[in-house]
Amino acid sequence: MTTIAGRVLVYGGKGALGSTCINYFKKNNWWVGSIDLTPNENADVNVLVKSEIDWTEQCSAVLKEVEELLKGEKLDALLCVAGGWAGENAAHKDFIKNSELMWKQSVWSSTIASHVAAKYLKEGGLLQLTGAKAALDGTAGMIGYGMAKAAVHHLVKSLGDKKGGLPSKATAIAILPITLDTPMNRKWMPKADKSTWTPLEFVAELLYKWSTNSSRPDTGSLVQLVTTAGNTKLIVN
Repeated sequence: MTTIAGRVLVYGGKGALGSTCINYFKKNNWWVGSIDLTPNENADVNVLVKSEIDWTEQCSAVLKEVEELLKGEKLDALLCVAGGWAGENAAHKDFIKNSELMWKQSVWSSTIASHVAAKYLKEGGLLQLTGAKAALDGTAGMIGYGMAKAAVHHLVKSLGDKKGGLPSKATAIAILPITLDTPMNRKWMPKADKSTWTPLEFVAELLYKWSTNSSRPDTGSLVQLVTTAGNTKLIVN
């Protein structure tokens, strides 16, 4: 029987980055759970989120399922890589609709992940959320996206405070990518300079290192992922 090296939940586990993370952790003998709208067949367990219910109901449903699946165990890490993208400025007819979608995809998922982490993360565990480098400044062409990601940045800074509600010695970190090298980005931006895109495998390996407490930044850190000529460097704020 294979010894379980650790336990991780991946919020957004069916997406491109989430799937890469699940495969990487599984390869290293971790117990892996996925939280998403659809199941990831490579995960040990799946928590399915119902998109038609509201924020409070989603959180209650996720908490209930996580408690049942963990069976009294605690998590070494909770990774929230859920999200999406939508553009447009305040004058566009879809401004409010897109802003609402961005809020649901980034802020709902991040806050629910944080609440789960507060209850089920081990002392000294890792909570990782996903912001965006673009949201460190104004995002006039994609206001809803920037607004939601900036909220995630604020959330991480707040969780990094000792009064933030996470277990003792736990670390809250946000990754701030520019562009991830996903199949959808390749589809919609076929002529872009992909040498500036961050590989999903790099991110998965990074999150694995942090989950094992290797080279982990301080709690409350916002970590930019800046890729140039195929090489990615970390800028920690």
